[in-house]
Amino acid sequence: MTHRTHQRSPSPQPDPSEPGLLKRLKSSHISGTGAASSATVDPTPHFAPDLFGPSNIHRLHTEYDASAPFKHAVVDKLFQDDLLQRVKDEALAELSFSEKETDIYKVYQTGDLASLNFLDLQQIALLPSLLTLRDALYSPMFRSFLRAVTGCGPLSGTKQDMSIVSYRKGCHLLNHDDVIGSRRVSYILYMPLPHYQGWQREWGGALELYPVRSSPDGVPEPEAVPSKSIPPVWNQFVFFEVQPGHSFHSVEEVVVGESEDGRQRLSISGWFHAAQPGEEGYQPEHEPELKSSREQLVSTQTDFRTYPENIEPPLPSDSLTEDHVSFLSEFLNPVYLQTRTMKALASRFVEESSLELHSFLCAPLADKLRVGLKDKDDADGLGPSRPTRIPPHSAGAEGAWELRGPPHKWRYCTLRAPGGGGRMAVSPRWAHTDPDDAVRSLQDELLPSPAFRAWLACVSNLLPMRYSAEARRFRPGLDYTLATSEAKDTRLDVVLGLTPQIEGHDTAPASGSGEEEPLRGWQSGEWGAWECYMAPHDEEDDPAVYRSGSHKKKVNGVNGTNGANGHVANEEAEMADVDDEDADEDEEEDDGTLLTVQPGFNRLLLVLRDEGVMRFVKYVSAAAEGSRWDICGEFEIGMVQEESGDES
Repeated sequence: MTHRTHQRSPSPQPDPSEPGLLKRLKSSHISGTGAASSATVDPTPHFAPDLFGPSNIHRLHTEYDASAPFKHAVVDKLFQDDLLQRVKDEALAELSFSEKETDIYKVYQTGDLASLNFLDLQQIALLPSLLTLRDALYSPMFRSFLRAVTGCGPLSGTKQDMSIVSYRKGCHLLNHDDVIGSRRVSYILYMPLPHYQGWQREWGGALELYPVRSSPDGVPEPEAVPSKSIPPVWNQFVFFEVQPGHSFHSVEEVVVGESEDGRQRLSISGWFHAAQPGEEGYQPEHEPELKSSREQLVSTQTDFRTYPENIEPPLPSDSLTEDHVSFLSEFLNPVYLQTRTMKALASRFVEESSLELHSFLCAPLADKLRVGLKDKDDADGLGPSRPTRIPPHSAGAEGAWELRGPPHKWRYCTLRAPGGGGRMAVSPRWAHTDPDDAVRSLQDELLPSPAFRAWLACVSNLLPMRYSAEARRFRPGLDYTLATSEAKDTRLDVVLGLTPQIEGHDTAPASGSGEEEPLRGWQSGEWGAWECYMAPHDEEDDPAVYRSGSHKKKVNGVNGTNGANGHVANEEAEMADVDDEDADEDEEEDDGTLLTVQPGFNRLLLVLRDEGVMRFVKYVSAAAEGSRWDICGEFEIGMVQEESGDES
């Protein structure tokens, strides 16, 4: 398939042209003449007393210089409280919030408030306090205040960049550095609801700041765990200079809903840009020495391993050798070792470029993992009865598992290298094997084996040349991978899902009417953690935006529904039919999603990934009642030359 170039934005972007900024007046009423700006009016009375006093500025500057993990400032009270109350009321009554979700965030957001300049008088009358606050923020006095505290240099008064953002239950913003274009200072002004009660830390929504370390190639990257957490407080203003490779931050997931006293993490956020052409102090932007977090995402590389040179590479065929079958029988459901099954899978894979194989592992191994991994979540404080919805960053990252970052690319747990350094002997007696050792055997024994390589060649008609294999644990409220497209050639992705299904959530019980109830939990998409493949986007597109993890999407024969392409094996090795009805309806909605697969247990996903196609594992919500577990394999593939000399 043909793909386009991709431009990716790491943080929510208000769209100035987005309709529906106002609830009550149609966008056709917007006038291009603009309204008179109040920027020339003295803004001092709107701010908290003594904000601009020399002693206060000196104190903030001193605190700013000494702050960690990177320079930032916190103003406890920015505006007069009655003004902010009116702004909050106007925003909730008059503005429209749109849900936005990508690999890196889920938020509800208004359009760009810079477009308020183009409202007519009738519309302006609905938002007097909001206009007053915006003009005060971008006034020369306040920009001078920011320069004095941060030493950031001249700031633009004409390029305004702000919106109102609502973080409701499940909303989050993952790690990034805010570096885009001419942004100079990032800010957030909190208006959490309900105001009278005060926002509780256990509700989530804290601003998290990350220290940096030097990567092996000398580039600064964020540590996996934040070192400072700032919970939202009414009228509090947090700001910092945007710096490539340093200003890494995230917003913790909100874990309370609007139904609970109207709770939502409401805020005004945006950026002050460097002085623009024609403004005092303007200087042409120079290329930064360090790459932004967005640029680093497209420079990731997989660490491939090579197969032993003394082993002949397998050729695609319809059957395996006796030695291969003997080895694989220790791991796989025997139906997938039958010639008839492999031939049918190969035919389907050539047609669709993806397969999802259910009940892939043999029953003893599957039973050990089903019970053992669920018990491990419970023991590590990651199960349904954990004391807090958002677990501590250390949860599950001890013992056999360790934390892997950097979080501006991914965060999850992976198995530590074994202390002995040797290969673990494979045993058929899985009932007596620790679940960690069972997972390690899949990572270290099954996926790298010549036998599994031969099996892949049979069911894909491809030749695996080099491989990577990694056991991964994505913890609720903490872990994810972000969209990357580092592959310069076609790859074969192999993901063995080991996520135990939660009783009462991942099934659709029949209701009294005879109809199935909606899926919940993993299969509904409400817990996140789905595997997503996306086509590259044009620069003008809203990057990496997709509608929902539970939506079907069919592109060039790849059907991305829950279990679509799901070939359920039974004793007769029959393959389940693919339901394309809903997928056909969604084909008209070109959101770039090629394939979406929900977490599952004992399921093998095979995907032939074209050059430039992005993939990610969606952030696992704190609502999830356990971790997402898998073994992730990636294979470089070669072409097989037939005797005639033609390539196939």
